[in-house]
Amino acid sequence: MANNFDSNISRKLMRVFLEGFESSRVLSKTVDTQLIQGKFDSASGTQVDVKRPHDYRTERTSDGDISSATKNDLVAGKATATVQDYITVPVEWKAIDEALKMDQLDQILAPIGARMVTDLEMDFGKYMLKNCGLHYGAPGTSVDAWSDVAGSGALMDSIGVPNDGRRFYVMNPFTTTALADAQRGLSGGSDSLVNTAWQNAQISDKFGNLKAITSNALSTRTSGSTSDRAGAINGTPTATYLAHKDTMIQSIPVDGFSASATIKAGDIVEVTGRYRLSLSTREKFLDASGNAVKWAGVVTADVTLDGSGAGTVAVAGPAIQETNGQYNSVDVALADNDVITVLGAAGTVYQPNMFYHKQAFGIASVPQTKLHSTDTLGTTEDGLQIRVSKYSDGDKNKQMVRFDLIPAYATFNPYFAGQGFGV
Repeated sequence: MANNFDSNISRKLMRVFLEGFESSRVLSKTVDTQLIQGKFDSASGTQVDVKRPHDYRTERTSDGDISSATKNDLVAGKATATVQDYITVPVEWKAIDEALKMDQLDQILAPIGARMVTDLEMDFGKYMLKNCGLHYGAPGTSVDAWSDVAGSGALMDSIGVPNDGRRFYVMNPFTTTALADAQRGLSGGSDSLVNTAWQNAQISDKFGNLKAITSNALSTRTSGSTSDRAGAINGTPTATYLAHKDTMIQSIPVDGFSASATIKAGDIVEVTGRYRLSLSTREKFLDASGNAVKWAGVVTADVTLDGSGAGTVAVAGPAIQETNGQYNSVDVALADNDVITVLGAAGTVYQPNMFYHKQAFGIASVPQTKLHSTDTLGTTEDGLQIRVSKYSDGDKNKQMVRFDLIPAYATFNPYFAGQGFGV
C-alpha cells in the first residue's frame, strides 16, 4: 500500500488553526456555550428548545393559614436556539502545502481563524443588540465616565441579575480613550509574553460589579425614520407570562407615528407611567436621581408603519403584569392610549455598548457530517466545533481546504442584557 499522510495533515491543520481561532475570541467567550451544546443532531432540525427556569411567589400570613391564597402556577417556558448560516473559509491547497513545507503554517492559518472569529462575533453582536431587554443611559450620549459603566451594573443589581462574577460590560475601543484617565490600575493585566485577544480586551476585572472589556465586534444600528418619536399604544397588549414564556417577545400595537415610517430592530421604546419591577423583589426601584425606572423594551424586528402611522412593534423583555405576580416585570400593565416613545433621534447611527450576564445569551455549534475520510473535526475547550476538509476540484485541476463553523444562537433571558449609553 502506498504511503498516505492526508489524515495527519488535516489534523495538523486543525491543531494550528484552533490555536489562532481561540486566541482571537472575545465576545463569544462571554456567553454560555454549553447549555445548548449537544442538543443538535440529525433529527433536531434548525431549532432546539431549552427549558426556562420557574419562579414563585410567597404568601405572608399571621397564622400560617393559606387556604384562601392563590397557589403558584407551574408554567414551563422554553428558549429556542436557532441555527445560523455556515461560516466558511475556503483556501487553495497550494498555499497550505507551501506553508507546510516552509514550516510557516501558523502564519497562514492564524488570519483564517481570526477572520472566522470576527465574522462570528460581528454576527452574534447584531443578534445581541436586538434581543436584549434593558438599556441604561440616553441613546446618542457617549460613555465618558466610569459612573456610566457602574450605572449599568446598578441597573442589573436592581433588576435582580445574579452578581456571581459572570457579568460583562463590552465597550467600543474608542470608549476606552474617554475612560483612560481613570483606567490605570483597574486591571491586573497579564505576564504572558503573547496575550490572547481575550486577555488584551480586559480593562477591569470587576468595576461596578461588571467585568469591563473592549471589542470591535459591537454592532451598529441605524434608528428608524419616524420623525414623530412619541405615539400611543393602540389597543391592550397581552400581559401574561403564559403568552410570552417561549419567546419573551411582546407585540405592541401602536399609532400616532409618522405615516409609512420605520421603527428599526435595536430601537428602544419607552412607555410613560409604567415602571419596571425587580425580578427578585417584584417591587419598583429607583435610579440615582430617586426616580422610578420606566419600563422600556428593545425592538427585535424592523417594522414599516402604514399610511396612518400605525403598526405592531415586537419588543424583547415583555411587560408582564398578572394577578399572581410570579413573573411580573412591570407595576401596571401596558394599556390602550399609553404614550410610547422611540428613544433617540430618527435616522441616526448608534453603536451602543452592551452589558449582560453570561447566561443572557448562548452560542452553540451544530455538529457537521464529515465530507471525506480525511476530514477532521476540532472542538474548542468550551464546545465550538470546527471542521477542516481537504478536497479537490477535478474539472479545474485544483486542490482545496475549507474550514467550516455552523453556529446557533439563543436568548435565554432578555432581562439579563441591555444596551449601554452615557447619562
